[in-house]
Amino acid sequence: MSEFQGQVAVVTGAAGNLGTALCRRLAEAGASIALLDRDAEAMAQQQAQLPQATDAASFTVDLLDPASVQGTVEAVHKRFGRIDLLANVAGGFAMGPPLDETDDATWDLMLDLNARSVFHMARAVLPLMRAAGYGRIVNVAARAALQGQGNMGPYCASKAAVVSLTESLAAETKALDINVNCILPGTVDTPQNRAAMPDKDHDSWVPTDALADVMLFLASPAARCVSGAAVPVYGRS
Repeated sequence: MSEFQGQVAVVTGAAGNLGTALCRRLAEAGASIALLDRDAEAMAQQQAQLPQATDAASFTVDLLDPASVQGTVEAVHKRFGRIDLLANVAGGFAMGPPLDETDDATWDLMLDLNARSVFHMARAVLPLMRAAGYGRIVNVAARAALQGQGNMGPYCASKAAVVSLTESLAAETKALDINVNCILPGTVDTPQNRAAMPDKDHDSWVPTDALADVMLFLASPAARCVSGAAVPVYGRS
């Protein structure tokens, strides 16, 4: 399959579970890939596992530092000459106490990891997409973005912000060939989730490969008329 041949994809959180699956799918589809993460060693291992013919490069970045993000995006553009797809995969999750017992550090952490990272990357990449007259942005929100849950207030709020940012960006770019969408994963089947919830029905959870497939669809020509969507990917969870 060479659906993304000649295109350059930027993947944040590239060394994580979903980032790994997405990079593999993109490589199989012929894309050149810029892997972005704060863990250089894990990125190197991930890049080494991609198909040998893949044009890929790794970039260490602090997504919470605007200067680091801007410099990294400029380095990616210099290396590849273009950016067609931005996949904002990086994020985090933390349970907590009730909201009235939540400290500012927990609130800031969730908003930073899940929403500020998307804001910083979109702000840096969109001017390049506008100049090129083309772009696709796919963000990762969560089912929790649609309905607040107890002891998860900061996380739910941060993922709701991702949905709102997606909708705002789509409205701002609707006159251009730039589409912005997000996915809403249910419980994702990762080693970490299995360790945290060993008694749950893991077969009902969503495989990372399935999430990657939906993200590729949203970045593909088949989704050329889709922008501003929040796509549920719940599996049977």
